[in-house]
Amino acid sequence: MVESFLVTTAIEKTWPKNKSVLFLGEWCKRFSRKDQWQKIDAEVLPYHWDDRTKFHADYLYLQDFYEKLLHELTDNLNQIHDTKYSVRYWRIVIGPWLGYFIQIVFERWSSIQDALHSFKISGTYILDCDEDLFVPNDMKAFMRLMVREDWNHNIYANIITKYTNIPCTTLSNDQGFKNLHVVSTPSLSGKVKEKFFTLYKKIASFFTRDTDAFFLNTYLTRINEIKLHFSMNQIPMLRSEIPTFKASVDKSKRKWKLFGKKNQTEFEACVRNLIPQHIPTLYLEGFANLINQVTTSGWPSKPKVIFTSSSYSADDFFKVYAAEKTEQGVPLVIGQHGGGIGTHLWSFYEDHQIAICDTYLSWGWTEISKPKVKPIGQLKTKYPLGIQHSKKNGIMLVTAKLPIQSYHLFSAPIASQWLDYFNDQCNFVDTLTDKIRDVLTVRLKSDDLGWEPIYRWKDRFPTIEIDEGHLNINSLIKKSRIYVSTYNATTFLESITMNIPTIMFWNPNHWEIRDSALPFFDKLKDVGILHDTPESAAEHINVIWEDVNSWWEGDILQEALKSFKKRYSYIPKDGIINKIKYALNDEFFNSKNV
Repeated sequence: MVESFLVTTAIEKTWPKNKSVLFLGEWCKRFSRKDQWQKIDAEVLPYHWDDRTKFHADYLYLQDFYEKLLHELTDNLNQIHDTKYSVRYWRIVIGPWLGYFIQIVFERWSSIQDALHSFKISGTYILDCDEDLFVPNDMKAFMRLMVREDWNHNIYANIITKYTNIPCTTLSNDQGFKNLHVVSTPSLSGKVKEKFFTLYKKIASFFTRDTDAFFLNTYLTRINEIKLHFSMNQIPMLRSEIPTFKASVDKSKRKWKLFGKKNQTEFEACVRNLIPQHIPTLYLEGFANLINQVTTSGWPSKPKVIFTSSSYSADDFFKVYAAEKTEQGVPLVIGQHGGGIGTHLWSFYEDHQIAICDTYLSWGWTEISKPKVKPIGQLKTKYPLGIQHSKKNGIMLVTAKLPIQSYHLFSAPIASQWLDYFNDQCNFVDTLTDKIRDVLTVRLKSDDLGWEPIYRWKDRFPTIEIDEGHLNINSLIKKSRIYVSTYNATTFLESITMNIPTIMFWNPNHWEIRDSALPFFDKLKDVGILHDTPESAAEHINVIWEDVNSWWEGDILQEALKSFKKRYSYIPKDGIINKIKYALNDEFFNSKNV
């Protein structure tokens, strides 16, 4: 067996000269650096989660392991902070970070093990660094770090040096790892808005009560959120996120350990060793100050209910506030804000949201196994724009944003499978007629997360029109005859609710649908809305292009749409505000602060 030198990331300093290389994954090969990696005698390790049955089984295992670690951390953190908080409290505060971290480390661990089992590894380069640089301050900082090459290199280095016999050579890191903890600066318009809302909140605070329902990042429009306040007989308090402070790493407070049981696997031991090193400083060094900041924030001390749709994940200030109040008996209500919720075969963010809340407000779906879920309708209440789409000349292809390496797990393409996803889109464009291709706009996301799609699209289709995610999407919709969605998420739910002729296609082996949702998606397939292949979707568009209305307004299609929207994206006849109000009122009876 020929020896190969292991390369774990796209950091070119760790690439050897004049040696056979094993790239740990396609993430090592940045498209913009193709001229460099094409020169190398290299092979790419096959991706272990291309076996999607294994992927699902690993997710279930990791969820079980997550529960064990959450209970262990509950005991440890309560002892460290001299508190007696419940498992639910810590699930709300640290659950998103813990779930992401376990799943990320497992994926990196599995890749290293596969390399060892399939290749003879001659060595690897490790960059010298200060480990403290990779400790996030909070969940938002962690989400920025986890997609960085240097952070991932450090995780791989920890696994390789402590749990393998791969020969390692440490390289000096002359340039260092800069800008690891970037603080975003608000725009001028953002500063003006913030000043306005600060003034408004000062005035409104004189009329608010400590027992008012608390709303933050509800996913409602601003107008609807104000209406919700009034419907509940309270003065609207238009809240925004409160920034957290920077807490420095104190190594003396990171000497504790998670021991687990004697029969734990090496991977489990690895995660338990890494957690005290990587847990965000706000959960450890800065936790007491964070509690104090929340207590003195002026937010209601006895709210009847707390309602959010997105702050449950990355807003640590809110999470501590919500966790404190749930300990006191205040109900936590979470609203759906992602289209894949209720349809993905597996999804960490769905499982987490339902685990921490008292009631989950869905856009229409229910499941007997999830009694917390209450269907109320689409929170954003998207409506048609008043456009006759059949008379427009454009067509828009909307693409997903997925990171170059795995993060939280759900039924979607992961890591190098993005390349298959991109190739499907290219095959779709290739199958369109020249006339339609000439009026196509490809809608990207503003942050590419490492795959550099703008370079890839320009390389494959030099003349194609591309929007990099900076334009308001409604401006593109107004020019479009057909809206093309390429992934199972919010995008197509909004387009069909807005009555935009919509075509969807995705690889069913990468976007697995749960059994309860399959009959509804099958109806969309029967009428030509959903396709399993890009070629089928494009050929259908070629056929209907000159007379989209005859297809889109057909009775059978509209009946299939009606059934689907009722289940996954309906607009209540009596208004979304009343639906939410009734759901929140139901929770009032469970609140100790009524």
